[in-house]
Amino acid sequence: MRLARLSGGLALVLVFLLVLVAQAPARLLGRVLPPEQVLMAGFQGTLWRGSASRCVLRLPPGDLALGRVSWSLEPLSLLFLAPRVTLDSHWGQQRFSGQLRLRGERDLDLREVELQASAELVQRFAPLAVDGGVSMQLQHLSLRDGLPYSAEGRLVWQDGGFASPRGRVPLGTYALEFTQQPGEPLLGEIVTVAGSLQAQGSAQLHGRRYKIDLALHGEEPLDAMLRNALDLMAAPENGGYRIRLDSEF
Repeated sequence: MRLARLSGGLALVLVFLLVLVAQAPARLLGRVLPPEQVLMAGFQGTLWRGSASRCVLRLPPGDLALGRVSWSLEPLSLLFLAPRVTLDSHWGQQRFSGQLRLRGERDLDLREVELQASAELVQRFAPLAVDGGVSMQLQHLSLRDGLPYSAEGRLVWQDGGFASPRGRVPLGTYALEFTQQPGEPLLGEIVTVAGSLQAQGSAQLHGRRYKIDLALHGEEPLDAMLRNALDLMAAPENGGYRIRLDSEF
């Protein structure tokens, strides 16, 4: 009888703890995330399924605003010490959705990722005088020690333009199809979808070392300011230009 009562009491305590954890408020997330990396405010919902009205990632090049963020956390994934989160964010024209799995401080898996942003996002990381829109579709991307380990996806620069002092110069729409076998270099192919400036070439990333080999040809004479910019980073070739980069970041 005492054993039955003890078992029943333990079961009630367990149920109580499960209910308590299931109703944990979303604001607890703000106490767990490192403030030097992530800032969140305006929490709603629970720790497992909630939202924040403001989220900012603090990156070395500067703060990156994600805007309103909602998430869904799979409780069972915590048992394997690899939390799996479905994330969705909105900030103006910037959109992000996908599945993330945290495997360590610098190890991360992403699945079914959709990203839309303006070229201003690129300018945060590289001082390029360009505009247009950027979209990315990731079937998967695995980071190990902060670097790509395996990947498959597509990056598109839509309606791109060059910001010339004399006005905007329309260029076109370009795509980078990339894939990476586990532990091998990431390989990409650059193609022109549409536009007066034709671009075709390849890209490679192995660890921190990257290589780019890109041929550029204009259907019409290029804008003088654009030619001046290309002269700084490309070599003339067959009436066009070729960009070859081999460096580390």
